[in-house]
Amino acid sequence: MPSVLLDGDPVPASGELPASALEGLGTRPFGFYVHVPFCATRCGYCDFNTYTAAELGPGASRADYARTAVEEVRLARRVLGDAELPVQTVFFGGGTPTLLEAGDLVSVLRAIDSEFGLAPGAEVTTEANPESVDPASLERLRAGGFTRVSFGMQSASAHVLAVLDRRHTPGRPAEAVREARAAGFGHVNLDLIYSTPGETDDDWRASLAAAIEAGPDHVSAYSLIVEDGTRLAARIRRGELPMPDDDVAADRYLIADAMLAEAGFSWYEVSNWAVSEDARCRHNLLYWTGGDWWGVGPGAHGHVGGTRWWNVKHPAAYAARLSEGVSPAHAREVLTAEDRHVERLMLQLRLDTGFPLDEIHRDARPAVARALGDGLLDPGPFRGGRAVLTLKGRLLADALIRDLT
Repeated sequence: MPSVLLDGDPVPASGELPASALEGLGTRPFGFYVHVPFCATRCGYCDFNTYTAAELGPGASRADYARTAVEEVRLARRVLGDAELPVQTVFFGGGTPTLLEAGDLVSVLRAIDSEFGLAPGAEVTTEANPESVDPASLERLRAGGFTRVSFGMQSASAHVLAVLDRRHTPGRPAEAVREARAAGFGHVNLDLIYSTPGETDDDWRASLAAAIEAGPDHVSAYSLIVEDGTRLAARIRRGELPMPDDDVAADRYLIADAMLAEAGFSWYEVSNWAVSEDARCRHNLLYWTGGDWWGVGPGAHGHVGGTRWWNVKHPAAYAARLSEGVSPAHAREVLTAEDRHVERLMLQLRLDTGFPLDEIHRDARPAVARALGDGLLDPGPFRGGRAVLTLKGRLLADALIRDLT
């Protein structure tokens, strides 16, 4: 999560949501995001709401975290009332969730199941660093109900990992995938980052080849973003490293799409590829298609029925509020109909299913026509009434979305 708290409206101590948010509750997909804000070390490019042991300070600890998170799950049940809300997806992110004992993660999942009930076939994902798991912990997670694991591989090049301040060795992600498969995980993702300063095209090809060879059924690939306040930003500002180049990033994206397609992966979101529809990340699809979710943990964001809120950042403040029976939410906003339209367009246009043409505002229609003429939109789906990006369109997705909103 971003390190800066956003402004917003106050949240009642009870966490009560506006009546508008509860309208239609249960008719939309519902999930949980559980933020685990702990890391062994801080990566130089990361500005997420995470804490090393030295940064935590008094009032918070890893040992107590699962119990605190369970209290927020119970709060969610009180706030959402008696509505039938079978949980279709649960995603443990961070930070590094697997710095907690597997039993702690399972206890939070069991609380979600106890309070809400997991839907049949629910997808339950945890993120993990390759060095933060072993065969025994993966077996405990799988036995406890986890169905999917997402490993932060980032690169197969030792010098690129060093720039990113990643601790694992280049071969460890493939070992972790094998261990996850042996533990019974049917779905495994590898996260990659491209355009790190010092990375070459050959480095990137080698990383993709290593990821494909490892045998995941899902790959996410993101261009490195230099965030203000990070060690990486400071190194670039001092001239120690070059700023990532947009043209290089575009070339790396084309390399990724070609190599992944040749290996049997299909894109379904601009930065995500899967070997089958079943391998797609259903939790992220819930975000991208306007579902509801409750965000558990410091700095976590939730969204129900057009109301979005975010929790206090620090684990100590988070724990203190819940121990007092008070919502940990820092602030919230109630989205207008136009806000929700813009967000739907921004997210759904990035999907392979695209966005309905008849829902694009009339004053944006000339931009739609230009995008079609420039080869950014696929003419086949266009004739069927949907705006779907071409490969060229994916490269220019952010600019096109700005034109259409």
